Amino acid sequence: MSDLFWLSDVQMARLEPYFPKSHGKPRVDDRRVLSGIIFINRNGLRWRDAPVEYGPHKTLCNRWKRWSEKGVFAQMMAGLAANHGEEKTVMIDATYLKAHRTATSMAAKKGGPGRLIGRTKGGMNTKLHAICDSQGRPLNLFVTAGQVSDYIGARALLSSFPKVDWLLGDRGYDADWFRDALKDKGIRACIPGRKQRKTSVKYDKRRYKRRNRIEIMFGRLKDWRRVTTRYDRCPKVFLSAIALAAIVIYCL
Repeated sequence: MSDLFWLSDVQMARLEPYFPKSHGKPRVDDRRVLSGIIFINRNGLRWRDAPVEYGPHKTLCNRWKRWSEKGVFAQMMAGLAANHGEEKTVMIDATYLKAHRTATSMAAKKGGPGRLIGRTKGGMNTKLHAICDSQGRPLNLFVTAGQVSDYIGARALLSSFPKVDWLLGDRGYDADWFRDALKDKGIRACIPGRKQRKTSVKYDKRRYKRRNRIEIMFGRLKDWRRVTTRYDRCPKVFLSAIALAAIVIYCL
């Protein structure tokens, strides 16, 4: 197949510092296995449908689950994104990701405790919270159940905000505690006020228009089929799929 994905030497050199050390028996060819993992995640295939060029599908699946549970892919993204060099503006937003029945099906309550899947008007979903830089490149990601408010994601991501001048966010982040927390960090909030506010909030409308870059980022991440539809029951594995998409799209 001519459309198979293969990591280049330069890309492998960027990723190798984050590989866990091999204990005992040497690992199977990293380039082949990781290229296969990327191909499966991008195209939304079942592991058993992996092209034969990537080797046994069980090898791909086992490596994916083992490294995901160890947080290897999340560490890769965090390490590569740490060199963003952003000093001016970051943006925050959240989006819904549809959970497939294979992710929600359990003997107990649907979605199950700890699965980070919740019922919304659109069905069973997981919510992805993210911050990105002024160019729309993701800096940090966080997942919750679909019904969780944007405030929860904001509180979780707050400590990871880089030292910048501005934060852009929509009305979902209009809370006095959040504005005060940003002020304590020396960050100016460009967030429109909620309609039910008694006193209106002034914000830079021209600057706010740049917030579409984080929407574009979400759109590009959702081009990966195992991101836009959640098949994985384990939230760590699903977050790894999102991190892997961010790595390939923005860091390699």
